[in-house]
Amino acid sequence: MRAEGFTLLEMLVALSVLSLAVLALVNLTGENTRTEGLLEARFYAAIVAENRAVEALTDAAAPPLGESAGTEEEAGRNWRWTRNVMATPEPGILRVDIEVAAAGENQVLSAVSVFRGPR
Repeated sequence: MRAEGFTLLEMLVALSVLSLAVLALVNLTGENTRTEGLLEARFYAAIVAENRAVEALTDAAAPPLGESAGTEEEAGRNWRWTRNVMATPEPGILRVDIEVAAAGENQVLSAVSVFRGPR
């Protein structure tokens, strides 16, 4: 006659299945944390890029042709931006490309292109 309950082998199998599920959840939590950090960095880089684009569009003088670079602080972090201004086939229209990366890093987190017309 068999006693009521689970055998030791059944308990070990159940615990191993449960531990795999818990490991998957821990891995998912870590991945979500990494993704949140990247999304936050891209969000603030986009703000910096848009600020530079608005500045290029609203300054009284058109930005000079060629490439320029600088840094800006946003959300307590330093951001490196580059701006490339070039003429277009249309007279008086300038194309302004802006790329933003975290200071000290090469990965571009945000890029914006705008066109500036004559005033």
